[in-house]
Amino acid sequence: MKFMAYVLKSLKDGGYYYGSTSNLFNRLEAHNRGSVKSTKHRRPLVVHYSEEFELKTEALHREKFFKSPSGNNWLKHKGIIS
Repeated sequence: MKFMAYVLKSLKDGGYYYGSTSNLFNRLEAHNRGSVKSTKHRRPLVVHYSEEFELKTEALHREKFFKSPSGNNWLKHKGIIS
């Protein structure tokens, strides 16, 4: 099984959401159905960026990095987010 760390972009407000999952397609559907409290008001969302990992812990670590100030700077430096 593969695990993903991902960045979603809200088409409503242009903001970003960071997460991790073992099934990105199903997780995106859950976000867009309104099943995820933190993104319910920001729908619709699209996958903006993702990375694949062998271990769940690696994906969780990357998600935590994306949410950190240094991760935010890295995403900006790479042109992934604005």
